[in-house]
Amino acid sequence: MDYADYLRGLQEAKENPDAPPSAVVVELRAGAGGNEAAIFAKELLGMYEKYAQAKEWKVRAVDALTLEIAGEGAYDALRYETGVHRVQRVPATEKSGRIHTSTASVAVLPIRDKSKIEINPADIEMEFSRSGGAGGQNVNKVETAVRLIHKPTGIDVRSSSERSQQANRQKALQILSAKLEQLHEEEEAKKHAAERKSQIGTGDRSEKIRTYNFLQDRVTDHRLKESWHNLPHIMSGSIDDIVAALRLRATQESAKVPA
Repeated sequence: MDYADYLRGLQEAKENPDAPPSAVVVELRAGAGGNEAAIFAKELLGMYEKYAQAKEWKVRAVDALTLEIAGEGAYDALRYETGVHRVQRVPATEKSGRIHTSTASVAVLPIRDKSKIEINPADIEMEFSRSGGAGGQNVNKVETAVRLIHKPTGIDVRSSSERSQQANRQKALQILSAKLEQLHEEEEAKKHAAERKSQIGTGDRSEKIRTYNFLQDRVTDHRLKESWHNLPHIMSGSIDDIVAALRLRATQESAKVPA
């Protein structure tokens, strides 16, 4: 399939609303807190990667802070991770022992075989660059990394994990479609905010959802008003209890809201 065929497929496909996502993309961004925020974002990425591996789902890096996870139930398990995650701890470089607060944002995007979002090829600006490994190792001398910019919204997506430019282009288009779909759903949710105000979360990345307090060895989900201990265990991917609690609350809240 060439690029033109892929774009035509995105425009013509009509998604089956009952079809589950074929995969999910977990995208992290460092927030407030400088270098400590970047470290925390990488730790969260590792947490999700280990959780997915324990579930025996397929995990692939799309870019430095983006994972693609494919497996039955992956989206249902991770969908409520979207939002701002906050960490409170004393950084290793902090000589005075002062507690730092940093944040990282998480976006969980369902990737579907057929998108319901139509993308006009004229709205996409495309850039190419070289894909490189850590420390300058295995640097690709061909410009295979792809960055797409959706001009109407300013959304940009980068894919550098695939071996060819075409494959990275297609992966970036999938993620762009997912982001546009999420943006549409957020706008629709705002129209029904009164009905949704008690639900688990709006899916808005600006919403602070969880705090990881290392000094107290505790993670607190602010939507549930519930805490769990043994942070090293949690950060190593053991988030089953948190995921289960969120899914239970979401089911309960959905039953309360009129269709």
